[in-house]
Amino acid sequence: MSLGLTALSLTVSPWWWPPAAITLALAAVGGYDLLQRKHSVLRNYPVLGHFRYLLERLRPELQQYFIERNYDGRPFDREVRSIVYARAKGTAAEDAFGTERDVYAAGHEFLVHSIAPEPVLQTAPSVRIGGPDCTRPYDMALLNVSAMSFGSLSANAVLALNRGAALGGFAHDTGEGGISEYHLRHGGDLVWEIGTGYFGCRTEDGDFDPRQFAEKAAYEQVKCVSLKLSQGAKPGSGGLLPGVKVSAEVARARGVPQGATVASPPYHRAFTTPRELVRFLAHLRKLADGKPVGFKLCVGSRREFLALCKAMRAEGITPDFILVDGSEGGTGAAPLEFADHLGQPLTEGLLTVHNALTGTGLRDRIRIGASGKVATGVDIVKRLIQGADYTNSARAMMFAVGCIQAQRCHTNTCPVGVTTQDPRRTRALNVPNKSLRVQRFQAATVTSALKIMAAMGVTGPSGLRPHMLRRRIGPATIHASDELFERLAPGQLLDDTPPGWAEDWSAADPDRFA
Repeated sequence: MSLGLTALSLTVSPWWWPPAAITLALAAVGGYDLLQRKHSVLRNYPVLGHFRYLLERLRPELQQYFIERNYDGRPFDREVRSIVYARAKGTAAEDAFGTERDVYAAGHEFLVHSIAPEPVLQTAPSVRIGGPDCTRPYDMALLNVSAMSFGSLSANAVLALNRGAALGGFAHDTGEGGISEYHLRHGGDLVWEIGTGYFGCRTEDGDFDPRQFAEKAAYEQVKCVSLKLSQGAKPGSGGLLPGVKVSAEVARARGVPQGATVASPPYHRAFTTPRELVRFLAHLRKLADGKPVGFKLCVGSRREFLALCKAMRAEGITPDFILVDGSEGGTGAAPLEFADHLGQPLTEGLLTVHNALTGTGLRDRIRIGASGKVATGVDIVKRLIQGADYTNSARAMMFAVGCIQAQRCHTNTCPVGVTTQDPRRTRALNVPNKSLRVQRFQAATVTSALKIMAAMGVTGPSGLRPHMLRRRIGPATIHASDELFERLAPGQLLDDTPPGWAEDWSAADPDRFA
């Protein structure tokens, strides 16, 4: 069109020059948008994509309309989102004005700083994952990429996350969708998640295949194996991948038919009791040649988790780690009632697991991870205080690779190429650029956590104590974490069971989940 208008202006009338100039300018902008690699929106929506950024510049509050919502439509903290984007881009996450939070509102939490801060650690500490039965322990970073499957994510998103993990020296959880070539290409450390569908290590009938498992667990990049019991966004419900997203590559990675909707069962077929579960974990560790093995769950019944602890003690088998997923965690698609009303939030779940392991004398053998809306240095510090040894982040990592929360994850039409298998949309996500953003975000967030710990007067995670986290209960009432939540002493459930735990501890049965 621009060439036609230019010809008209030269041959017919100079009055055609204004529209010709406009169309030429738009063509130039569109060409630049297609060639640039910084903004996925502009690569997929040349020219039109600029309106999004224009509205944000004119009125920052309009940014909420585009990217402030959670996947399930609930608000996502604007301050947190701004911090994530700033750190991913390598800019300062600072505000020119004071806090927008109501610090006098019930539920407001804050950390206790010290008059005498400590020097900030220059090297981030890691967490050794590996109990007494593990022969190949792994040093886990304080912040890692949480479980997100290939299929749910695009190939380029997986490549960017894994390359970012390789650059930054942290772990990348595969999610339950199996190990694809994109998880292996850049050599980032992997935590291989095995879900109820046993994708990547399943028989034709959907049972666990030990031969396939051993073959893939031997990959050099696989550092740990995580058995997924449940996830926070939809506890008690299996995963679902629409058939439109099951491409040939996705089908190959999962061992399922191409184009068919994949529904994971809500339960495992390899075990039915707590005792069988811990035996299965030992079997996985043997098949993985001594690599760390653990499980992930969203905590529901305290009694069931205590049954697991009894089974661990009875069998003399413990996982190397337990990943606690809070019910506030996100997902690309979940039944709203499951997301809103099932499962314990991360705070309660962490404390339940930490107390149960401590009270049964198992805590020193098992590391605890935390996932569920972990996005800032404050989140890391809070979760360490509540009982975690390390943290994982999914949503913030997706922001780092360009997610704008368009809420089209299940439709295969993600506008920025993060959660789609459409090659045309996926090409907009530039792997080298986004992987640097992932690495920068992780490094800046861990550094922030170390700075916060130093401001609290401690030199690292080992110095954190429950009384350092406070919560406002009412207008004139503030309690420390150890005043709000009971903390069990090592072996207390075995020696002198507290009244509040007695009924659950007595009823917990290592031979049944109930």
